[in-house]
Amino acid sequence: MANRYFIELAYDGTEYHGWQIQPNAKSIQETLNKALSTVLRSDVYTVGCGRTDTGVHATQFFAHFELEEQPGKLEDLCYRSNQVLPKDIALKRIFSVEGEAHARFSASSRTYHYLIDSSKNAFQWNRAWEMRDSISLEAMNQAAKKLLEFQDFTSFSKSNTQTETNLCDVSHAEWTPTGTGYKFEIKANRFLRNMVRAIVGTLIDVGRGKLDQGQFEDIIKSKNRSEAGLSVPAHGLYLMDVEYPKGILNE
Repeated sequence: MANRYFIELAYDGTEYHGWQIQPNAKSIQETLNKALSTVLRSDVYTVGCGRTDTGVHATQFFAHFELEEQPGKLEDLCYRSNQVLPKDIALKRIFSVEGEAHARFSASSRTYHYLIDSSKNAFQWNRAWEMRDSISLEAMNQAAKKLLEFQDFTSFSKSNTQTETNLCDVSHAEWTPTGTGYKFEIKANRFLRNMVRAIVGTLIDVGRGKLDQGQFEDIIKSKNRSEAGLSVPAHGLYLMDVEYPKGILNE
């Protein structure tokens, strides 16, 4: 029976077409697979905790892989893999898990942040969205509370996806000011493709006064993507935290 291992990593998604392997496109998954395969001198295929889109970053991401043979000291494997990987992908640790633990299906929640800078920042051009409009955080937070009252988020999902359901349990959604702009934090058991960016774009319309609370709720109820706002740029989005049931992460 193969041994299963989890990887905790972080990455800057600027140069990648998301996590998942795609034909003729550079991905985090393919880059990680190649690095591990090089170090272990054996074909390695990783399974991620989710799919981040092109340009999206992750300060915490988990993946798993299986090996028939013991890879030796996992600290050494982590170190050697980091030497092979490019500078924008960093492994934090590699650890063994029980055979049933799954990076994607065992995760109980994910938390995303979306960052907005209210002025031009030479050091954040690919880390936050520059948006100078005056917005009302109070109005946006009142609308964000509505997200906790619904489960079907078809209105914020990319069309023609292969997901079996558009139901998600959102447990937290809040805007806060930062030193240079604004931060949106949202936590749920799962997310649909493009969901966070579409929610942020629609909430920005609320903050600009283009939509009121009732209209925002009607958009959710409509289950129609064309009713919602535009998707904000990917480079302001970060996967910040992935939670698992107690014991899986050996903590």
